[in-house]
Amino acid sequence: MINSVDIREWRGHDVLDSDGRKIGSLEAIYVDTRTDEPSVATVTVGLPTRHRLVFVPLAGAVVGPGYVRVGYSKTAVKDAPSMGTDDVLPAEDEKAVFTHYDLPYAPGPSGERQLARR
Repeated sequence: MINSVDIREWRGHDVLDSDGRKIGSLEAIYVDTRTDEPSVATVTVGLPTRHRLVFVPLAGAVVGPGYVRVGYSKTAVKDAPSMGTDDVLPAEDEKAVFTHYDLPYAPGPSGERQLARR
């Protein structure tokens, strides 16, 4: 279980794929709005002059000194939905993140978002 108290300390840590290859740097954590537990991270990837943020689920992630290892391949993460480094995830694009990783998407009963940035 990931300790949500420590998530602010993760910013800037390397994000590694399931084989230990570096994907990029952790930019932010999104929590599940129903449980307030870490759910998804954004990872800074791309060329130094053209960065973008990709999303990766944190289920099964392992946190170590200076890194977060996720349970997905580098290719799967880099092909995930992305946004610009100064953008915000629009509510209507949230489902695409879950669909990309074949995860269930469950907004609130009145259509509330499932993710909130921390």
